[in-house]
Amino acid sequence: NTTKYSSPVQIPGTGWQTSSRTFSGTNYTSAAIKTDGTLWTWGSNEEGYLGQNTSTTDGAEAHRSSPTQVGTDTTWSNVSVGNQSVCATKTDGTLWIWGGNNSGALGLNQSASPGPSIRQSSPTQIPGTTWNKIESTFRRTYVIKTDGTLWSWGYNEYGYLGDNTGINRSSPVQVPGTTWSQVNGARYHTVAVKTDGTAWAWGYNGFGELGHNNRSNYSSPTQIPGTTWSDISSGHYSSAGLKTDGTLWVWGHNQYGQMGQNQPNTSNISSPTQVPGTTWSSMKMAEDYGMFAIKTDGTLWSWGDGGDGELGHNNRTQYSSPTQVGSDSDWTSLQANASGGILAIKTL
Repeated sequence: NTTKYSSPVQIPGTGWQTSSRTFSGTNYTSAAIKTDGTLWTWGSNEEGYLGQNTSTTDGAEAHRSSPTQVGTDTTWSNVSVGNQSVCATKTDGTLWIWGGNNSGALGLNQSASPGPSIRQSSPTQIPGTTWNKIESTFRRTYVIKTDGTLWSWGYNEYGYLGDNTGINRSSPVQVPGTTWSQVNGARYHTVAVKTDGTAWAWGYNGFGELGHNNRSNYSSPTQIPGTTWSDISSGHYSSAGLKTDGTLWVWGHNQYGQMGQNQPNTSNISSPTQVPGTTWSSMKMAEDYGMFAIKTDGTLWSWGDGGDGELGHNNRTQYSSPTQVGSDSDWTSLQANASGGILAIKTL
């Protein structure tokens, strides 16, 4: 259906994989991989996001309101849905992409102009067989290879791609460094973690979302203080990071209380500041001002903008400090959507 929900509602089926990049959603489109290696998509099919070899130009029936399998392959391993395109890897290390090509978002070395002759409505391979961790975001994509190198392409205003330029790229270009382990991009900036526990950020910094205690933009990776970062996430003008000791830290824009500090909504933060608690196990920041996190006891918490019920509290309320979602304690993993909500998996 097309009904909005303000508390968690189960998507049909079981056997959905639980690792961090086997389910994803943004721009009114979602995707997930099952334990049998099949890939499923649903939601908006604008630009061919669903990978069904159709697009909205084929009629409204091209959209899907329930999970629909992409092809017949059973070797999909990771998937990430961005604002302009969807990318996925297979167990053989190959990388596949589909959707729109505005700003060169598909990375296929094609014209960066939008239009029906450029979009891809079914998975199309990007050369190479050592692709590993993926992240699609606003008109651009980041991928870490098995050798720890980081590659990016697409939209590059404010240096989003981290290649020390402001030039859009229609094919993969390497970001400096060789020991990258995690990367996460939002509309205007990108954050990443290396294997040594250091965290890095680049792009637009108007609200301190890069964590450098300033408002300067950066077009190449610049280190955030600390050496025990285990995961990192970015949202609309804000960022969050998890440390190995179970502490959760936030910085950037606080218009909707997404910093979790129980402060006035005008209190922006330009350097990492701790969210109360020491038992956080995973977290994701949504593009549209929401923050979600799971504790080691399996409880799910959220805060920030809840105007569309995206925080899962059965209301449309804004929260400026962590608030538990329901009373369940069997949450295992989650992915935040650019449209503000989340996809989350339980153990049943």
